[in-house]
Amino acid sequence: MDVDQLMFRDGLMQGERILVTGGGTGLGKEMAEGFLKLGAEVHICGRRGGVCEATAAELMERHGGKVVAHACDIRVAEAITEMNDVIWSQHGPLTGLVNNAAGNFISRTEDLSVRGFDAIANIVFRGTFYMTHDIGKRWISEGRRGNVISILTTWVWNGGPFVVPSSMSKSAVNSMTQSLAVEWGPHGLRFNAIAPGPFPTEGMTKRLAPGAESTEDMNRDGANPMGRIGRMHELVNLAVFLMGPGAEYVNGQTIAIDGAAYNATGGNFSRLSQWSDEDWTAAREAIQATNAKDRAQRTV
Repeated sequence: MDVDQLMFRDGLMQGERILVTGGGTGLGKEMAEGFLKLGAEVHICGRRGGVCEATAAELMERHGGKVVAHACDIRVAEAITEMNDVIWSQHGPLTGLVNNAAGNFISRTEDLSVRGFDAIANIVFRGTFYMTHDIGKRWISEGRRGNVISILTTWVWNGGPFVVPSSMSKSAVNSMTQSLAVEWGPHGLRFNAIAPGPFPTEGMTKRLAPGAESTEDMNRDGANPMGRIGRMHELVNLAVFLMGPGAEYVNGQTIAIDGAAYNATGGNFSRLSQWSDEDWTAAREAIQATNAKDRAQRTV
């Protein structure tokens, strides 16, 4: 991301302490960098602690400030509580949370296993709730204001063929966002969400467009009205707007940032209905290879 393209003044987020789940890579890393550049203390967590530590060192070398890495599997509620205990006791209370950690892959639903469904639902559905619940209870008991952003998709509005576990889970998080905005709003807590279209992350490309050489290939059919994929600074600017000071009256909203793809085409994978058995076999093998590579990295 070109941080010079952030539209906000330096120091805007001074005094903020923000946790970004899945902050070691992809969109999480980009948002963490944006918050840091604007003066926030940033905490990032992920299952691969070494990746988070490397990201923290990289961002601090680039911008200074403070980034703290945590190894945490958000599928485990007890691990979340232990991590947040450390943050509160060693660094101070959080002021913001970005629920970014996720997993996804394309598959015909008839080909899904229970294990494959749980791989997505345990992170997106359960993990997001566990994290939000643990931090929200702390804010309420301490009488603190707090701010939560969850990263969703436009499928929460029209369904996600061929990504049903993600569609179900993200729709639940959308409902949580709307529900807690009302229930916990009186405590000074805000809940909003961002629904991005395609942005150039390696994980997304390999699992949602297996065989594509780059994320740019995801718009090779020219379906996006703007004729391109998203640029990282655009998403980060939206995240800063929702997380930073000055937007306190925005609550319970899910905002799309997809170049109007949802309006034009539905923004989902319905086009994959045209795939043959051979296409699905090739996609499954490519995704399995990516997963095996990731598992090997986690054991290093």
